[in-house]
Amino acid sequence: MRGPLVLSLEIISENEVRTMARYAYRCPADGDVEVGRPIGTAPSSVPCPTCGGTSRRVITAPMLGLADPSRTALIDRTEATRSEPAVVSSLPRRPAGRPAGQADPRTRLLPRP
Repeated sequence: MRGPLVLSLEIISENEVRTMARYAYRCPADGDVEVGRPIGTAPSSVPCPTCGGTSRRVITAPMLGLADPSRTALIDRTEATRSEPAVVSSLPRRPAGRPAGQADPRTRLLPRP
């Protein structure tokens, strides 16, 4: 699974903005390195900016924790109801303070059992 760490924007000119992804690499000598590249263009290795050695790409999960919490909760509830619908044992009660609804006056002319 190829997942960008963080999305950022690169302003190329006043009218052009390109979405950049931050990809993680690990250098054996210097440790973790993050590189910004356009989405889908990350190579399997890059030169380390400190020592010039080969840094191999580390596959990480996307940072979904940065998403809007209400949208994430909605997605979770929707996924849960797909395979585990809520089971109801009785009809829900009528909300308090709300009248039962008035009968249509024309219905009193109907025959009763």
